[in-house]
Amino acid sequence: MSEEKVLRKVIITAAITGQGATPVMSEFLPLTPKQIADDAVKAYQAGAAIVHIHARKDETGEPTPSLPIFREIVTDIKKRCNVVINITTGGAGTPDERIKVVPEFKPEMATLNCGSLSGTSIQVFEKMKDKIKYDWEKKFLAREEFIFENTYKMMRVYSQACRENNTRPEIEIWDIGQITAVKFMIDRNYIDTPVHLQFVMGALSGMPATHGTLVFVYERAREVLGNFSWSVAAVGKDQIPIGAAALGMGGHVRVGLEDSLYAGYGRLARSSAEQVERIVKIAEQMSIQPAAPDDVRQMLGLKGIDKVNY
Repeated sequence: MSEEKVLRKVIITAAITGQGATPVMSEFLPLTPKQIADDAVKAYQAGAAIVHIHARKDETGEPTPSLPIFREIVTDIKKRCNVVINITTGGAGTPDERIKVVPEFKPEMATLNCGSLSGTSIQVFEKMKDKIKYDWEKKFLAREEFIFENTYKMMRVYSQACRENNTRPEIEIWDIGQITAVKFMIDRNYIDTPVHLQFVMGALSGMPATHGTLVFVYERAREVLGNFSWSVAAVGKDQIPIGAAALGMGGHVRVGLEDSLYAGYGRLARSSAEQVERIVKIAEQMSIQPAAPDDVRQMLGLKGIDKVNY
């Protein structure tokens, strides 16, 4: 019997630590630069071709825009593997601080968020307040006035920084109306086409992580934007089910501890690699092969690891 043909390759991204989860939520959440780099390398070894990087303070795990800490992380990862590093521009800090990673490191990829959202983790604070260790963590989880700011001016400035440094923007779509923001940027030549989209599903103020929503947002994006490549990142318990649906629809997938702290019902993931392994197994059952980093560089037209500044 002949071997079944592999139909296509899927890009698996591992979002390592983010800034939404805090130390009280999981003992396995990477916090120090070494822990973040270690988790990224393990995710690569498990089948991730891209790792998405946020930075945290070494002593407390507090999210930070610190360029020296970012440099320590990305340099360590690059020394150990050739994974594509996608640095966040949506993490901690002011709008001016958040974009500095692009001209500083000239990464192959960086995120570009397309709209503002309000958020809170008060529900987590109410449940776990007696276990919280750090003052920053208590204030972070208890706040009710947080706005994840992504104005149209920021979109223009951030997209310009990406173009000037030959960094491929990964366009983050948190809600369906943000597709129009992408069209706005294309029409004004802020970003090049075809774009690479990330549908982020399940955030408190964003679009829900349901199969129906995924189909709708995909079809809406096709109607408005035409041709594009795309991936899905679903928050919490929906990470793997929505990722599997994306595979069936021809998309790519993001997993990792930024989006979910679990690897199966009621069991904390010990690393992002565990989640990568789960989605790899699902892909293989569908005759889909995990793409290697160099595959991704060709698929997305990236400039190459030799042209970054770290």
